[in-house]
Amino acid sequence: MLTVYKYALKYKWFIAVALFFMFIELGVELLQPYLISKVIDDGIVAEDIDTVWFYLAVMFAISMAAFISGIINSYFSSHVANSFSYDLRTALFRKVQYFTLATLSKFPTSSLITRMTQDVLQTEMLLYMSLRIILRAPLLVVGSLIMSFVVNPTLGFYLSFLTPLLLIFLIFTARKGGEVFLRVQKRLDKINRFIQQNLEAVRLIKANDREKFEISKFSKVAGRLRDDTIYALRLMESIMPVLLLVINGSLLIVLWMASDLLQNNTVQVGEVVAVINYALRMQGGFSMFAFIIIAFSRSKASSERMAEVLNTPVSVNDNDEIKKVDRAGTVRFDNVSFKYPGSTRYVLRDITFDIKENEKFVIMGGTGSGKSTLLGLIPKMYDVREGDVYVNDINVKDWNEEDLRQTIGYVPQSAVLFSGSIFENLLWGDLEAGESEIFTSTQKAQIHGSIESFDHRYDTRVGQRGVTLSGGQKQRLSIARALVRKPGILILDDSTSALDIRTESALWESIKDENTTRIIVTQKVITARMADRILLLDNGEISALGSHEELMEQSELYRSIVESQMEGGQLDD
Repeated sequence: MLTVYKYALKYKWFIAVALFFMFIELGVELLQPYLISKVIDDGIVAEDIDTVWFYLAVMFAISMAAFISGIINSYFSSHVANSFSYDLRTALFRKVQYFTLATLSKFPTSSLITRMTQDVLQTEMLLYMSLRIILRAPLLVVGSLIMSFVVNPTLGFYLSFLTPLLLIFLIFTARKGGEVFLRVQKRLDKINRFIQQNLEAVRLIKANDREKFEISKFSKVAGRLRDDTIYALRLMESIMPVLLLVINGSLLIVLWMASDLLQNNTVQVGEVVAVINYALRMQGGFSMFAFIIIAFSRSKASSERMAEVLNTPVSVNDNDEIKKVDRAGTVRFDNVSFKYPGSTRYVLRDITFDIKENEKFVIMGGTGSGKSTLLGLIPKMYDVREGDVYVNDINVKDWNEEDLRQTIGYVPQSAVLFSGSIFENLLWGDLEAGESEIFTSTQKAQIHGSIESFDHRYDTRVGQRGVTLSGGQKQRLSIARALVRKPGILILDDSTSALDIRTESALWESIKDENTTRIIVTQKVITARMADRILLLDNGEISALGSHEELMEQSELYRSIVESQMEGGQLDD
């Protein structure tokens, strides 16, 4: 929990002010029963009306002080809690942004969403309630016990007789609650992951009439969450009856002994009333312990989950000596082998090749041959463990990640757009780009005409992931966004699959004079044969490397790919 709550330390002075006024409230609450005893014994029993009015005036004055203190405490507590949650959520988001893809794969997307929302909320609530009532409750119990001894040591002893039993019970319940609520949060992760996957695949589900099947699966996942939550709440609900039993037992003991002491004139009526009041305050304090344990257990479970993210190391090189240069880039792989963390199977093995400035370099291969993984090593999405990758003759391990990725324009296999306008999505490529640069990029990407045909042109809103656009439009917008960066290296991971031959040919023609090295993953021979060189991968190894003509002569695998596309009518001779 220390890892998480250290983000509250910057607000220590606000916390100090909140606690100061909380102590004023607590002090007033502990002082009132004592003053009541004085009203009874020194005023009413002694028939001294002036003393009665004096103590009543004092009680009114300190009550008003407590009221004002409560308002101030609430204000500062809210400020601290909301500022803390903002800082914590920002820190989590920032940390995730610097995860490599290998690190990111350890955390399901749904789990990260839960940690940045629900888990942050749990810790925020605990911090706020700590400054309001959670710290106040145990202090109220302890203070009431102390004041009962001050009023009358004998009655105070009997009031505290059963307190050790309560402490043992509460410690056990708090530990058990932490384990149970951690399991509940993990169940919540699973249900969020299920919902996310279901919504992303909604078209496929409807097309295959699998709504009932998905509902059945959801019921099972939700049922496990329900069962664990019920168990956790039942455990917490068992606290209150035990607390009331012990406190009421202590109160009965006090009343029983007080009756004897009153008969023997060894205790005053006001003292009995005061101790009973303290017992009732202890009961009120203990009654909050059920809520406190629930809040603490949930916050502890959430803190552990967030600390797991915050303590995860990231690979960031802050070498400021290497900067982006305004020229086409070069790429070199030197005996690179790669396997994903936790896996024993090599995805790439003994990869050695180089890509020259302004070269149009195509990578081909079957599904699972390692094409996308190879591309991911260039912008350091994954850390290379065996061999070396060089960009502009500099090892990517030595690059500042920000500068390295500013050098690269990357278009992923699945075109991703963000909710907002088309212009905002394009500006995402370079936040300082002007309208002329945006328009030039869209014209080169063969999407400018389509945008102009929309009712709102560049202000047209696109849905999440670009669901309001066709596949080809999304791909061309993604390419335009990459071109806005004016990258030294342009990486297209099968990003023209939805384009027809004419549009794709126009795209290549429009960017042939760009000062950029083009690295293209494709399955289309018609695209590959226009490349300067083609790298053919087979099961993670280099099968062939050369121009279209060279591979036609040297590679049986390449010839079979060409022949299959000729037979399918995808390739014109």
